[in-house]
Amino acid sequence: MDPLTALLDAPRASGAFLLRVTMSPPWSVRVQDEAPLAVVAVTGGRACYAPDVGDPVHLGAGDLLLIARPDPYLFADSPDRAPQAVIHPGGRCETPLGGSLELPMRQGVRSWGNAAQGRDVMLVGSYPRVSEVAARLIRALPPSVLVRADEHRTRLIDVLAEEIQGEGIGQAALLDRLLDGLTVSAIRHWAHSAASAAPGWLHAGADRAIGSALDLMHERAEHPWTVASLAQRVGLSRAGFSRRFVTAVGEPPMAYLTSWRLALAADLLRQEDLPVFRVASEVGYASPFTFSTAFKRHYGVSPLGWRQRGAQPADTDVPAS
Repeated sequence: MDPLTALLDAPRASGAFLLRVTMSPPWSVRVQDEAPLAVVAVTGGRACYAPDVGDPVHLGAGDLLLIARPDPYLFADSPDRAPQAVIHPGGRCETPLGGSLELPMRQGVRSWGNAAQGRDVMLVGSYPRVSEVAARLIRALPPSVLVRADEHRTRLIDVLAEEIQGEGIGQAALLDRLLDGLTVSAIRHWAHSAASAAPGWLHAGADRAIGSALDLMHERAEHPWTVASLAQRVGLSRAGFSRRFVTAVGEPPMAYLTSWRLALAADLLRQEDLPVFRVASEVGYASPFTFSTAFKRHYGVSPLGWRQRGAQPADTDVPAS
């Protein structure tokens, strides 16, 4: 499993907020739902994404946009349009003065907008929360990732556009996986873009030995790895392995392994029936005390404190290592 696959396996939607949005100009929606990750695919007409900080981005049919920050933004037919609706956490929709728009804007099964046959049509999905493993990846992304229609070859947009209007057994799970597919497609495009500033670990698989070492860390985080044992497994000297790992990944092997283990632990702590000592063991710590010390140093709170505050994933501004 290459590093990109291992990390992209984490942002999995589960009961994601997913809608087909149909709008007739003039229209403007302010989104302040605090979602850490959102995906917009324009299937007809056009739209404009206008963040509070930064330049507006004009979108056309077939364009795919990934929004990787919980900051508020405007979606409209024109960036200078005053908001007519506001989306709050949980998908609650109101007028700017606080009046409910839940019923007036509903257009059918998973459809929403000011016109059933509006000129501008979008598929909009948001992840209400992401795992801590996924947060490692999101922290590396720019605030938004734009993939123009002529830059991607995925047919997932067409499939999602068809399936989002359907009903049936397993429909919600299918839509979640299609949304994941669009997310992966956008991130992969960014990771391979010459203009991207992707971190080294996303491309580390290009070095086969380092890619193999990352596979071992990802798939067997509980193993008592050392620099020497990893080097031996991939057929390098200890010094040579360390140098190549830092060059490819951007940090020493044990630093990467520690941050990976603690991210896994942060997600395991969401499982309230899993004792802290079991979490420690499953991510490679022989002592729960050593684990607790490392966890608090990394996240600023004890494992129990993390769990008690709701085990929310770290803010994207929290350092990854």
